[in-house]
Amino acid sequence: MADKYDAIIIGSGQGGGPLATTLAKAGWKVALIEREYVGGTCVNRGCTPTKTMVASARVAYLTRRAADYGIQTGPIAIDMQKVRQRKRDIVENFRSSGQRYMESVKNLDLIFGEASFSDPKTIQIHLNDGEKRRLGADKIFINTGGRPVVPPVEGLENVPTLDSTSIMELDTVPEHLIMIGGGYIGLEFGQMFHRFGSRVTVLQRGSQLLPREDADVTIELTRILKEDGLEIILEAVLKRAGRNGENKIQLTVETPDGDRNIIGSHVLLSAGRIPNTEALNLGAAGIETDDRGFVKVSEHLETNVAGVYAMGDVKGGPAFTHIAYDDFRI
Repeated sequence: MADKYDAIIIGSGQGGGPLATTLAKAGWKVALIEREYVGGTCVNRGCTPTKTMVASARVAYLTRRAADYGIQTGPIAIDMQKVRQRKRDIVENFRSSGQRYMESVKNLDLIFGEASFSDPKTIQIHLNDGEKRRLGADKIFINTGGRPVVPPVEGLENVPTLDSTSIMELDTVPEHLIMIGGGYIGLEFGQMFHRFGSRVTVLQRGSQLLPREDADVTIELTRILKEDGLEIILEAVLKRAGRNGENKIQLTVETPDGDRNIIGSHVLLSAGRIPNTEALNLGAAGIETDDRGFVKVSEHLETNVAGVYAMGDVKGGPAFTHIAYDDFRI
């Protein structure tokens, strides 16, 4: 038999977390299921850790430019282990305080495990302690977020790559960071690690960086990044990945000026994100997705199945924290 709730929310990101506490305070019996960490992408892998590291990179940038402001300094060095630890400490503080708050809310059960649909009104959970539970509710909300996509490139599986999560766990500054993709997430890391001291090459498939932004904005942004020292290669189609004779990573890229071999020490995959839907068993509930796996929703965020909703990155569209929070308000 399934334990009955008024609402089940899968994922504790910036949409699911506020919704869970609001419904519980309104008197609903709510189950909030989280696979790993409270807070979703923003707290754990997005806004909080990246802005913490951006702050460290800005200090390095300003220190190098101190003479421009009439301040004399000596040589500077980057301690990535301390940068990383500062990031970890701030994330842990945000995460733990959010979890304590949720655990204090009456009518709200915070459950850690992997959720999947058994039918449109029933969720099975593989708990992190190895046990299983079944929950039932008339209202179910999907807030499982997304993750970086791995582009289908010949040989890419044979070389080490970084994504937006693993790059923040580096304990040394990369000698030469090659970025596959020139969107806003990738460019943030590109500028950051260039300020830490890396040589940075950005490979962008399209004719401009930040393809969803106005051309005049991206032209100025590209100029500034190039002025700072980043190498920007537009209309770059990645053909192959492998290693050269010195065992360094080599990417073969087709450009308007012909094929080029880009040699680097590290590769960052920043070519978009895909939804975390593979474990949800959406077919058991009859929930429709688009051809990329994003959950289809109405203007009220309801799926094609009555009483089942999706919010945040898992439904597609711009993957921004403020949009996930606005989904909670809707």
